[in-house]
Amino acid sequence: MSLDYRKLRGRIVEICGTQAEFSKRMGRSQKTISLKLNGKLMFDQKEIDQAISVLQLTHADIPGYFFSPEVKSI
Repeated sequence: MSLDYRKLRGRIVEICGTQAEFSKRMGRSQKTISLKLNGKLMFDQKEIDQAISVLQLTHADIPGYFFSPEVKSI
């Protein structure tokens, strides 16, 4: 199952302006963040906690931003 990070990407732009700035605030390389947002690597719990802080979200927001299944059109 693939995850849909469109909502997360939108929040990154809204709060950080760019994925590069988000990467900087997360203390991760742009490549690592790109791999995570493209489903090649998973966000771990520590990164999710850090991301919700950076993106001014709450723990209740986690499922909608980090665990939404990607819906494939037929």
